[in-house]
Amino acid sequence: MIVYISVGNSDDKLSQVEWCNYIIEMTARVVAIGHPHGQWASNPVGAYQNACWCVEFRTDAEAAEAREVAKEIREKYRQDSVAWAVAETEFI
Repeated sequence: MIVYISVGNSDDKLSQVEWCNYIIEMTARVVAIGHPHGQWASNPVGAYQNACWCVEFRTDAEAAEAREVAKEIREKYRQDSVAWAVAETEFI
């Protein structure tokens, strides 16, 4: 299963230090459960702060664990949501 996991701080709830720690913790605890294919972040001088990871989970159990950990981290950092987009891949 390939999942795109996206987070943001467009509402400025997080200070710069908190945002940095949020990204570090998501990477270390959620992304590390699976096999990361890539990581992207918004323009550092842009109006919005966003980050996205593409992660492959080998089993449904890994994906379920990652979702729960992402929810836990989201709550810790007072965020309303984490986008969890399961990719449907078609090779053409």
